[in-house]
Amino acid sequence: MKLTNKSTIGEIVADDFRTAAVFTKYHIDFCCKGYRTIEEVCKKRDIDETILIEYIRDAKRSTVNQSFDYKTWPVDIIADYLTKTHHRYINEKAPIILQYLNKLSGVHGPIHPELHEIHTIFSKSYLDLKAHMKREEMVVFPFIIKMKNAQTKGDYLGTPPFLSIENPITTLKEDHEIESGRFKRIAALTNNYTPPTESCNTYKVAFAMLEEFEKDLRKHIHLENNILFPKVIELEKTFEKVL
Repeated sequence: MKLTNKSTIGEIVADDFRTAAVFTKYHIDFCCKGYRTIEEVCKKRDIDETILIEYIRDAKRSTVNQSFDYKTWPVDIIADYLTKTHHRYINEKAPIILQYLNKLSGVHGPIHPELHEIHTIFSKSYLDLKAHMKREEMVVFPFIIKMKNAQTKGDYLGTPPFLSIENPITTLKEDHEIESGRFKRIAALTNNYTPPTESCNTYKVAFAMLEEFEKDLRKHIHLENNILFPKVIELEKTFEKVL
């Protein structure tokens, strides 16, 4: 669809659910009051039309699929990419999804009790993912970067506090298994993220964002389990040979 100041909020979100995050940021109701145009909302809320439209376009552009050959990347670059891309995605999107699920549970929970379980599962997932990411950013990734720097400079690495990188990796992979199980359950409860017929925009957006979140998480887990972790385990072995 062509985006103009005459476009209604509801049709913008229906065309691309990722734009819902923009309206949420500005506290603009895209569900019950989705019939309003950009022009009407901006005039009432004293928002610059040009800025709001540009944010919406940015959200649409962010849907472009990028493909990289991650296997060719050094381990420190992969770790940095995970932090700046996938960790940031979780921290930005999860609170918005929780906000929608909380609203859905309150409004539609009596008729659709599965919404309460979805909300509970996702809340626990976000809580655990935050702890998981903190371990990576505070302990595991810094050591990976230290290993890469030592390799580059030919320096002595020393013994890490966790003895071997394989020890925290085992725990991180166990976390991944738990999250995969949780999202299998969410997919089952949502009928593979299919909202009920005639559901409101909030319902549709929440399920669409949950589906996107799972896809991003699967890519995140794949990048760690199948590319980063094997690389760093092999890198650690090169130091063992030197010692």
